[in-house]
Formats: sequence, structure tokens, C-alpha cells
Amino acid sequence: MDWFSVMAAGFTWKQLVMIGVGFLLMWFAVKKEYEPNLLLPMGFGTILVNLPLSSAITQLVDGIPHEGAISLLFNWGIATEMFPLLIFIAVGAMIDFTPLLASPVMFLFGLAAQAGIFLTLGIALLLGFDFKEAASIGIIGAADGPTSIYVANRFASHLLGPISVAAYTYMAIVPLIQPPVIKALTTRAERKIKMKYCHKEISYRTRVLFPIVVTIIAGIVAPASVSLIGFLMFGNLIKECGVLERLAKAAQNELANLVTLLLGFSIAATMTGDLFVRKETLVIIGLGLVAFVLDTASGVLFAKFVNLFLKNKINPMVGAAGISAFPMSARVIQKLAKEEDPSNFVLMHAVGANVAGQIGSVLAGGLLLMWLG
Repeated sequence: MDWFSVMAAGFTWKQLVMIGVGFLLMWFAVKKEYEPNLLLPMGFGTILVNLPLSSAITQLVDGIPHEGAISLLFNWGIATEMFPLLIFIAVGAMIDFTPLLASPVMFLFGLAAQAGIFLTLGIALLLGFDFKEAASIGIIGAADGPTSIYVANRFASHLLGPISVAAYTYMAIVPLIQPPVIKALTTRAERKIKMKYCHKEISYRTRVLFPIVVTIIAGIVAPASVSLIGFLMFGNLIKECGVLERLAKAAQNELANLVTLLLGFSIAATMTGDLFVRKETLVIIGLGLVAFVLDTASGVLFAKFVNLFLKNKINPMVGAAGISAFPMSARVIQKLAKEEDPSNFVLMHAVGANVAGQIGSVLAGGLLLMWLG
């Protein structure tokens, strides 16, 4: 039998399906520009690991394991949890918490919008997943890729592939997911509500102390969240301290880009045909969408509830920005507000809720780690 025949015989239909998935992910990255930094290496890596006898993943040769490059990346970066944590430093360096500090009430929406995580967890339990698998699926609703990867790797590493794909794909298409949900739950009059933004000068001391204080409080409330919230807030501290400008820019650019690329390749190690092509994969991807919808709905409904007690009403759409898809969700809210009334400017309130959601999603992940760890 010649070499070509041996290679052809080595392909399974599941591998062919996954190679197709790899091309699809790269198409999303290049053609649609959906999270290209991550989906392009993930898609290409998926093709690499599904080729017969691929040296990209660990193979047994004469009973001796030969470690593949992508498998090594997974073991070094995902299994040790370092890649997601390094991404958090980069994300923290990009975030400006000033709109949240100027309007602290927005923090409530960052917490309320995480309800979708726990509601989806309950649905996953009803569908037959065990508690740790259900928690890993529910955390897709954090709308925060690194948190989803961190929790899923801890509790259900065999589901890491579909959970990662769902988390990052839905984050990229938030502009398609949120508007129909928001419009279904609000009236046009509610979407036209104007909110006065009181610009406050946030002192240097407050901006520097904020990430430190948040880390300490989160560590006391949910000790399992210290790594997650600590790395996020350390990134923000680098940005706000004012004496590490070059390092802050490196975290925002070089660190973010390089680690995201390596993260995409690493995740591909879990996207082999045998691990990915199962009925559970479609269920997980479907539940991921449910989690995003429930997050959005929870934020909107909580804002409508709060309005029952307020004289100066909050635009309910701002509640939807409480998910952690920063800054896309805030932009979606402003776009919807402008469609209803070109003079309506709710962006700063939406950004405040959005960055609060970044903290809320990490706290939610930390609580799951504490309860199940």
C-alpha cells in the first residue's frame, strides 16, 4: 500500500468534519472579522490536529508517546492556567473604570446580568450534564473567554473545545444577539429614555486604589477568584499607576496579541474529531446562545425593576450592557439608543455597566470555583 493510500485510510469522517470546522472558523476570522486574533489560529490549529498521524499532537509510536507542539502548548498554557491569566493582565490594562467610578450604581447591572450563568447551569443540569459540566457550560454566559476557559479547564477539560468556540463566537456576534432580545423586552418609550451623565473628575488616588481594594474584597468574598480578579486588576493597576506606561502599552498590544494567538493554538488540542464531534457539542453551543440571551434579558429586566422605585428613570437597555463583552455591548446599546433618538447619548452609562460586568463575570467564575472546587 502506497503512502497516499495509507494517509487516505487514516482519515475518519469525524476528522473530515473537524477540518471543515477549522475552515469555518478561519472564514469567520478573515471574512467576518469575528475575533480574528483567536479564531484564525484556532481554526488553523484544528486542521493541524485532525490530519492523520499529525505531529502537532501527542502520538504513540511503538508504544512511546511523542509529544506534539500543540499538545505541549496546551500543557504549558491551558493545563497550568497561565494563558487565560496572562490575557486577564492584558484586558485589565485596556479597561478604564472611570465611567463606573463616576456612576457606581452601574455596578448593580454588572452583577444582575450574570444571572444567565446560573440559569443556564440549571438548564444544563436538567439536560443530564453533571454539576461540574453544567457549571462549565453556564460560564459561557460570562461573555468572557478567559474566564470560560479557566473554569472549563478546571472542571470539564473534555468540553473545553466547544465551550471555547461558543464563548468567543458569541462574544463576536453580540451585535446580532442583543438587539432582538432588548427590543422584545422594552418599549420604544423606554429605549428613548435619556440619562444625565454627571462627569466627575476621578482622582489619581482613587484610580490606583480601586483595583487593589476590589482584589482584596473579592479575595475575602470568594477566595477562589483571587487569581482571576487579581491578574485582571493588576493589569489595570499597571495602566493607572502612571509609572509603567511602556509596560502598560506592551500588555495592551504585544502581550494581548501573542498570548491570544498561543491560546487559539492551544485550544485546538481539544478539537480533535473524537473529542468534538459528539451530540453534546451541539447542545453546548446551543446552551451558550441561551446563556447570552438570558444574560441580556436579566440585565434589562433588572433595570426595569429598579425603575419602579426611581424618579429619574434608567434606560433599561443599559442593563443589557452588564454582560462582560467589553466594549461591544456598550456600543450596541448606544447604537440602539441613537436609532430611537439621535440626540440620546447613553454610552458612558453603558460603558460603566459594561466594565462592571467584567468584574461581575470574574466574581461569578470565582464563586463557581469556590462552590465546586
